[in-house]
Amino acid sequence: MKRRKRIYYNAQQRAIIWERYQQGDSLHDIARFFDRFHSSIQGIIAKTGGIRPQEKTRSALCLTPQEREEISRGLSSQLSIRQIAKQLNRSPSTVSREVNRNGGRKLYRANKADAAAWERAKRPKLCKLLLNKALAKLVAMKLNRSWSPQQIAGWLMRTYLNKDLHVSHETIYKTLYAQTRGALKKELQQCLRSQRVLRRSKHATLKGKGLGKIVDAVHISERPAEVKDRAVPGHWEGDLIAGSGNSYIATLVERHSRYVMLVKVGSNKTAAVIDALIKQSKKLPEELYKTLTWDRGCEMSNHKAFTLATDIQVYFCDPKSPWQRGSNENTNRLLRQYFPKGTDLSVHSQQKLSQVARQLNERPRKTLDYETPAERFNQYVASID
Repeated sequence: MKRRKRIYYNAQQRAIIWERYQQGDSLHDIARFFDRFHSSIQGIIAKTGGIRPQEKTRSALCLTPQEREEISRGLSSQLSIRQIAKQLNRSPSTVSREVNRNGGRKLYRANKADAAAWERAKRPKLCKLLLNKALAKLVAMKLNRSWSPQQIAGWLMRTYLNKDLHVSHETIYKTLYAQTRGALKKELQQCLRSQRVLRRSKHATLKGKGLGKIVDAVHISERPAEVKDRAVPGHWEGDLIAGSGNSYIATLVERHSRYVMLVKVGSNKTAAVIDALIKQSKKLPEELYKTLTWDRGCEMSNHKAFTLATDIQVYFCDPKSPWQRGSNENTNRLLRQYFPKGTDLSVHSQQKLSQVARQLNERPRKTLDYETPAERFNQYVASID
């Protein structure tokens, strides 16, 4: 069998690879730029878990390759250490140490000395999670409970005064993806919502969604001001997430507290969705369910029947503007950890959906100063009672 020739990339090419990867380009697109296969790019990216390694920098005080070459030439010309140092405008002791640590006058070679200097300059700093086993255990426990690194970092800061038990979410991500750190097991990557084995650029593009036509839709701009500023609870955002076999789950998020409710629906037909939403609305007091903001999916084409039955006004986003229901979009992304794309959602009972919603509602949220949605929502419920 003929062995495939190994492909090498120089430092400049590697810099281009990392720049394009951080801009969100796919491995295939990057490989096409070099007229190569994506597998040659994948090896470089996967080595550090998709996290760009820091570029080596040389201290201004260190000897340069050119100075080391001058030292080598001076030694071959039988110049003294002081004469070489004077030519370089360096201290004689600097030149003396450089020569002695690299084989002496007879064996000194500029290239080997420069390579050895790079190697000696390495100062691998152990990550905090490797040095603090108690902290690593806390992080692993919360990851196993499906908390995100950002939630864990915020919760630690809020719960413990001891800064030894504080860690940034970026450190957790780097320790998970760069397995050479050795502080967290690789299996914990599966606890992340994305379940990716490589860190992906935040600039990676997302595909758009299809839109339906809504008759007599009330535009989002007509919502009361209290909805926009999130000051008053009781205003919700909604959507459907889809699975295989035309299976769906309705997702509802309260804008003030980010409290989540999940509703089992038989299909995406407007009759089934409206009926399920009406039944769900009856479980809450009127003060806690005043408006509903929805995307332009055809499942809400009979929105007038919902408003008539519940006295809850439905507002619709602009076409191709899912960001106008940002809390709901973010929640849908979180839910994919429990309900992956391409799986049958009809197999999940309403009890199972309520359990998942409870897990989300008991996670601390950065936007709530690391309170949980359940805490924030229950505060308002108590004030009503």
